[in-house]
Order: sequence, then C-alpha cells, then structure tokens
Amino acid sequence: LSELAEDFGFRPLTAHDGERGIEMARQTRPDAIILDIGLPGIDGWGVLEQIKNDPVTKDIPVHCFSGHDESAKALRMGAIAYYRKPATLDQIKDAFSKIETQRSTGIRRLLVVEDNSVQHSAIHALFEDSQVDVTVCTTGQEALDSLRRETFDCVILDLSLPDMDGFTLLETIHESDDYPNVPVIIYTARDLTREQEARLRKYADRIILKTDQSADRLLSEASLFLHWLESKEPNKQRPVDASVHRDDIFTGCKVLLVDDDMRNIYALSASLEEWGCEVQMANNGQESLAVLDTDPSIDIVLMDIMMPEMDGYEAMKRIRAQERFKKLPILALTAKAMRDDRARCIESGANDYITKPVDTEKLQSLMRVWLRQS
Repeated sequence: LSELAEDFGFRPLTAHDGERGIEMARQTRPDAIILDIGLPGIDGWGVLEQIKNDPVTKDIPVHCFSGHDESAKALRMGAIAYYRKPATLDQIKDAFSKIETQRSTGIRRLLVVEDNSVQHSAIHALFEDSQVDVTVCTTGQEALDSLRRETFDCVILDLSLPDMDGFTLLETIHESDDYPNVPVIIYTARDLTREQEARLRKYADRIILKTDQSADRLLSEASLFLHWLESKEPNKQRPVDASVHRDDIFTGCKVLLVDDDMRNIYALSASLEEWGCEVQMANNGQESLAVLDTDPSIDIVLMDIMMPEMDGYEAMKRIRAQERFKKLPILALTAKAMRDDRARCIESGANDYITKPVDTEKLQSLMRVWLRQS
C-alpha cells in the first residue's frame, strides 16, 4: 500500500495499531486515511468513531478495508468507501484515485438512478461544467449496491425502473440501516396522485416533474444540496456555487414575510433587502391575507407556521383557496424538522419547506428555484 501510495504522488505515513493511528491523524491532518478494521488494541471501528467525533479529524476522508462485508456500518459511521479484503489491485488503485480526485478538486458525488439512456445522458450533461462526479445506475439493485459501497452527496431518482419501482427503492434506502442518509431528488414524468406524492414526501427531499423547463430546476436543486455540503467547509472551493447563483432575479422582487417573532423578521428582512427584494411584513396568518388583498402583486410568501390568531397552515390553505394565488410561491418556515411536519406544510399549500434557524444561502437558492417556476 505504501509503495502504491508513492506511485500516486502521496507521502505515506504508517501506523500499526489504532492508538498510534488516532495520534498520527491528529498530529498530521492527512489528506486521507486507509483504515484496516481488524487492528490490535482499538479496532478499526473504534478508530473510525474517534476520528469522526474529533473536530480536528472529522473531515478527513476514511477508506475502510475489512475481511467481512460490513460496508453499511462503515458508511453510517462516516467512512467514504469500503473495500472487502482481499482487495484487488484495481480496487486499491481506485481508492487512491478517489483520494487524489477529492484532494485536488473537492469534487462532490452525485448518483443518478435512471434506466433511460437519453435521460441519464441529459442529466450527466447538466453537470459536465461543474466539479461534480456523476455515477449512473440503471436498476434499483445497482443503486442499492452502489450506496452500500460508496458515499454520495445527493441522489437523483427516477420512479420507473426495470427491476423495482422508485417508491420501493426510496423506502428501502430510508428504512434500512444498511444505507447512509443521503438527500434524494425524485425526477419523474409520472402524473402523481395525492397519495403517491404524500408517500414520496415522507422520504424524498424534492420532487420534480419532467417537463421542457425542468432541467434548470433539477440543476438548481441538486446544486443546492451539493453547495450546502460545501458551505460547511469554508476553506475549500465551491465548485457549484455559480450554478446556484447564475441568474439575479431578486431585484424588485416583492416578498411577503409572515412571522410573529420580530427578531426573525428583522434578520430575514435585512438579508432579503440586501439581495434587492422589497419586503412587506405580517405578524400572523390573518394579517398575511389582508396584505395579499391589498397587494396581490406579491411575488413570493415566506410563511412561519406557529403564530397566534391564525397559524401558517390555515393561512396557506386560505391563500390557495383563491384562484388568483394558485401559483403564488409559498415557502414554509418552521422550527420543526420532522417529515410529518413537512408533509403537512405541503398539504396545506406550501411549495417547499425550510427549518429555523434559516440558512440564508439555502433560502436564497430555494427562492430562485420557485421564482423561476412562477
């Protein structure tokens, strides 16, 4: 392994037990760690746990090797890849290639699950100018196998697959401990019933219907998740930042901000005005209806959920009951992060959902997506 690492241009450091490995990781902050699970003293699981729980070492990519098939456990604990011993020369070279790619470019990984060659080629082309590594799987089983072995930052999933439907695949990913948690975007041409949409929203992070205009939104949504991951690493480049911030559509955009907490109103309105938006405010659902009656030219609504007099759920239902506001973008703002709460927001009329405290970069990206659609 050391000789091969040198062939790839690395300077290998070697530790023969877990304690020494942890100590060296803290001292040297290496570009990556290749970790054997069957170590003396602290085994590989203990090493991985300590590395991922230490602020100094938690961001170091770890590639695990073991004689047993425990890839799901390794990925759940934070490993970036898992190889079963005895590993082939090609597998070892693959590990070093991934280390080199991530070190030099900060590339993010996207898994596309789509059996239609025209569609997956089109999706691949969307990201060819971004530093995003796209892996394509054409069956559900291929996708499950890939998710067991490797770490991805986002999944784009079509619902019509040859071996299983996308509903089953999505539920398998999220209900089984064999697979790590990963954002999933549903990208489908199906006309969904309300029951199907509700079923998907329990697990999917976004649902996009395939249309002539949907590619732009798909790029923005996937970039949003990949960019969010990058934003946690301030010292690295943001390769997809330009994709998210490609068009400036905020100048003169009229935003209705509905929240009973004045601290939130002041903080958000300051950001919105900095982007060029014109902000109108309401302190509860009843006031929001009055503002819309007075000024129906509002471009987008940011709706808090828990408010006195009339909560956000009821306000959104009443807004959607008016024909003139059927296509008005509404983003729900709530302190709750449970999937049931998100589903209730969507059922009440929200287009999308963001939790408090609000990540302003994520809010900006979501607003771009929905303003383009309106």
